[in-house]
Amino acid sequence: MADSAPAPFRILDLTAANPAAREDPYPRLAELRAQCPVHRDEAGGAWLVARMADARAVFADNSHAKNPDLAEPAAHAIRRRRSTVPDGLAFPDDQRASMLELDGDEHARVRNPLVQALYARIAAFEPHCIRIVEEALTRLEGRAEFDLMKELAEPVPVACIGHILGVPPETLATFRSWLDGIVQTFNPNRTAEDIAALVAASNGLAHYIRGRFAAAKLDPPDDLFGDMARLQTEGAPLTDTEITYNIRGLLIAGNVTTTDLIGNAVRLLLTHPEQLAKLQADPALWSNAVEEALRHEAPVDFTWRIATHAEDLSGCTVQAGAALNVFLRSANRDEAAFANAHLFDVARPRAARHLSFGGGAHICPGAPLARMEARHLLARLFARFPRLRLAEPDAPPHWRRLPGFRGLETLHVRFN
Repeated sequence: MADSAPAPFRILDLTAANPAAREDPYPRLAELRAQCPVHRDEAGGAWLVARMADARAVFADNSHAKNPDLAEPAAHAIRRRRSTVPDGLAFPDDQRASMLELDGDEHARVRNPLVQALYARIAAFEPHCIRIVEEALTRLEGRAEFDLMKELAEPVPVACIGHILGVPPETLATFRSWLDGIVQTFNPNRTAEDIAALVAASNGLAHYIRGRFAAAKLDPPDDLFGDMARLQTEGAPLTDTEITYNIRGLLIAGNVTTTDLIGNAVRLLLTHPEQLAKLQADPALWSNAVEEALRHEAPVDFTWRIATHAEDLSGCTVQAGAALNVFLRSANRDEAAFANAHLFDVARPRAARHLSFGGGAHICPGAPLARMEARHLLARLFARFPRLRLAEPDAPPHWRRLPGFRGLETLHVRFN
């Protein structure tokens, strides 16, 4: 039950915005689960939902909303999503087309055709994924030391989604630079320099995607743009803006989180050699290892819902209009849901599933692609370079400072 007296838990203090949480967020999250698992964060005007059972209850209720406009007036952190669009964007109103913030029939209308086309592409993509991974690993032959984030974790996801979108290889570097700038969307402490990079990157990517889709409508290519052009011609009730903005959203969210998944997983395996030994003895465990890395070191801190009716969570009643920040990272370490939740165990039974991709109607549409990329990259990396190790095993990890995400800035490794 939530404490009657306010406890000092604020959402940003539990993320990479706080140096202590950036180093290790888990002790503080354990306190949150134990002391007040449904806690009012007055600074953000939201409720923090920390336990797995409550998180699942929120996600299972698809009547709860994602549209920030439906939040109570006090939920200023959520509602600011509508008011902090920087000046200079070429298409500032496109955000309202995002399936991330649509609900009910409108959400299904936009999401279903796009996800149907994406999943068909992913189903046929595995041979290309393996090729992309092998080419990236071949480029590392003969290297004694390198930054795994720059050489593998960042370029492989870009190349994979680029293939699905039909992006020419020579354009991938520009794509990556756009993604680096757009990630400032998630930074509440943006500097003027960050904002300028965000605007330039957003406009560059928006113009590219709009141009590609306009061309696809005239002559549909064999890629996701062509799929969406054909679906629209066949009667899918989607506007050009809804298609292009949501393809953009898939590209941005999928690359940031998949990059973090790969980096976090490699670091976990290099710092838990006994777990790596299990995988080398039984390669059938690699899919399980990806799930455990997602659970143990989730790329995303939290997601939100807007309560559409009063609901009891851990003995605390939240009212309609309440902003519910579901702390995925905390739920994934809930001792009531996972035995020895603090341990990284690649053989952990999968009866209880993590929430790193969210849940309910808004579960991450890119999850199958992220899993595929991570599984093939990790398995092939350690099979090809079994002597891989951290270049500086005693050095602290270099976590990024981006609130809401947990990923490494750099991960220097050696082959011998």
